[in-house]
Amino acid sequence: MITTELARELRDRGLAWHPASGDEFVIDSGEFDGETFTVSDMTIEPHEFDTGTILGFNGTTEWALDSVAVENALWLPREDQLRTLLGGTFASLARTDAGDFVVETVRDGVRSRFDATDAETAYAHAVLALIGQATADATT
Repeated sequence: MITTELARELRDRGLAWHPASGDEFVIDSGEFDGETFTVSDMTIEPHEFDTGTILGFNGTTEWALDSVAVENALWLPREDQLRTLLGGTFASLARTDAGDFVVETVRDGVRSRFDATDAETAYAHAVLALIGQATADATT
């Protein structure tokens, strides 16, 4: 699982979240530090309103938490979700002799390499780079 700091950077750089069953998130405030929640069709469901998406907590009276606006939740994308975000730029995932993970991407013929101690973090750094390239392309 990526860190909340890395998830926050992804969000702040423009990665949008559309909650779906199985997604993991934290509440982005000091009240629930260390608590990770999972969107589930039975327990935590996204409810779409004209004013935005609310994550409804069903049957969780022990936390005394009814709902939270999606803007106050911080998505922790999984490895497969991050890989999907890379789309056609994804080239490979490999493990080094030292045990680290390497994600390689290719965009416009340029190969890039992202190393981390876990695959999710390597993917997240590759997604950040892709977002940065897309932003740069949009401004030129």
